[in-house]
Amino acid sequence: MKRESRQDLLNKVQELSFAALDMNLYLDNHPDDKKAINTYNNFCTQLLQARTAYESKYGPLTNFGYSPSRYPW
Repeated sequence: MKRESRQDLLNKVQELSFAALDMNLYLDNHPDDKKAINTYNNFCTQLLQARTAYESKYGPLTNFGYSPSRYPW
């Protein structure tokens, strides 16, 4: 199994953030598209997993109360 580098993990977070945002914008105009909603939810799940993987190794990505922090701050 290939070990992902810090940059690999960050790129994954950025790609999934973009994909989720793009699907969000699409759904603003197509709210009844079930396939798009499933795709959006899939991206959100993957994004949460990617953020968790990154933050567990390198710390919070944001400092706005979205991520818990370890000691020391």
